[in-house]
Amino acid sequence: MKFTKHVLKNGLRIVLAPMQDIQTATAMILVEAGSKYENKSNNGISHFLEHMMFKGTKNRPSTKIISEELDQVGGDYNAFTSKEQTGYWVKVPTQHFEMALDVVSDLYLNPLLEEKEIEKERGVILQEMAMYRDTPARYVWDIFEELLYGDQPAGWDIIGTEQNIRKFRRSDFLAYMKKHYIPPKTVVAIAGNFNQERVLKHLKKTFGSAKRNRRLGKAKTKEKQNVPAYKIFYKETDQTHLILGVRAINMFDPRRYAAAVLSAVLGGGFSSRVFLNIREKHGLAYYIDAGTEQMTDAGFLFVRAGVEHRNLEKTVKLMLKELRKLKEKEVSAKELKKAKEYLKGKLIMSLESTNAVANFCGNQELFRKRLEKIQTLFQKIDAVSAKDVQQLSKKILLNKGLNLAVIGPHKKFPARQLRF
Repeated sequence: MKFTKHVLKNGLRIVLAPMQDIQTATAMILVEAGSKYENKSNNGISHFLEHMMFKGTKNRPSTKIISEELDQVGGDYNAFTSKEQTGYWVKVPTQHFEMALDVVSDLYLNPLLEEKEIEKERGVILQEMAMYRDTPARYVWDIFEELLYGDQPAGWDIIGTEQNIRKFRRSDFLAYMKKHYIPPKTVVAIAGNFNQERVLKHLKKTFGSAKRNRRLGKAKTKEKQNVPAYKIFYKETDQTHLILGVRAINMFDPRRYAAAVLSAVLGGGFSSRVFLNIREKHGLAYYIDAGTEQMTDAGFLFVRAGVEHRNLEKTVKLMLKELRKLKEKEVSAKELKKAKEYLKGKLIMSLESTNAVANFCGNQELFRKRLEKIQTLFQKIDAVSAKDVQQLSKKILLNKGLNLAVIGPHKKFPARQLRF
């Protein structure tokens, strides 16, 4: 993968990743603004604003005009909001790329944010909230992060509260954009088959006059826990959904490659430890996996599953047993190699589409402010030793950092069992 970086005078960063052997291109705009940049009174505004960007711009004054322009060339387009970023992207056949780039730029720079559209979108977002709560395998993540971080931005739902969703006005969105939708907090990532010279010219002309403004950060996530904890969301479901996890490391920690290998050993693929033990040996779960989440100032390691209600305690016990093994004994050379090749293979395959490449490059630049080549990442993965994995396991797999989130018809969990 080849890429170049360009920085405009106002601080906007542009990453270009040409892929000349394919027939599509993606334009993605990433903004360093998500729910962790909010306060209690405007929690949910990042996500609501993401919706509003598609409701009309000065140049394309309705959703219908925006969508028809992209649909008539078979384009894919969407947006997303997370704890620490918001993104907008459009993917089209190469011959229509300049139009697509103009559309996504227009969304970012010229949204109308009309009061009548805000009123309509409230109902849409409230239905989205209801959908999430009716999807326990999805909603258990919100329960888990609320348990971990409590009443602070890192622990609040990205979608916000019903009270906030019902009260937002146009002035709220304009004030939020003025603070966060600024060039120094924005990355434009382009990947695929496109004319680099013409794209750069367009971006300089389109974004060059945007005001730099003062860069605002976010409140640092506070992590404080002295004993194991659990949180149950009581719901009459057909299946109990659970996430068992521990506080771990952030995205800048040099041990993040060891964390990736650790999670691959634990729950990466159908031959991972938790899959073979909990699904294949005991037949307790259909879905079961493990992974890590690394943010700028916090992170966690998790194992998740969906099980019969009566098997909740047994499943947690088996999960804890697999985690404990990582502390007690070094991973074998064979298993270590398999985990590394799994990670490298997944990374390669994940970058076969232009939108994935744009997202990969854009995220590196947005948060790390540097771009690393795939081979460099492979070298860092290969450098992880069995000792590195065990040492990290001993450091993070602690009783005091252990957390369990559950959705199902349960009222309590025996706290004494939440121990390694």
